[in-house]
Amino acid sequence: MLKKISRIICLAGASAAIFPMSKADDLKFNRDIRPILSQNCFQCHGPDSKSRKAGLRLDQFEAAIADHKGVRAIVPGKPGSSELIARIFHAEPDEKMPPPESKLTLSDTQKETLKQWISQGARYEMHWAYIKP
Repeated sequence: MLKKISRIICLAGASAAIFPMSKADDLKFNRDIRPILSQNCFQCHGPDSKSRKAGLRLDQFEAAIADHKGVRAIVPGKPGSSELIARIFHAEPDEKMPPPESKLTLSDTQKETLKQWISQGARYEMHWAYIKP
């Protein structure tokens, strides 16, 4: 019996090495990123063209990666080149996002999550309502 259990454990370990499970740290836009952006960024950088600031839209991939006078809010795979990351970590109130007057703040965890998501390629997903179950 003990031999059988040992063999099962050994096989389970071997199969995990051959067929690794998805990484726990793989971020999903709808689950991990959209809520952060929705609560803290979309008020000024979302779908409402009347309230949009700096012509920046973060709710759509093409708009978020677009060049704005030589600056890109998101550069997939390159958080160090992404203005979004520079702004959320900036110390100067005039440069920091969200701006202090908005009374919105990102936690350190949210900032790191955004940075990691951009490092992973900043993949956007359609809104969940448009994804087939």
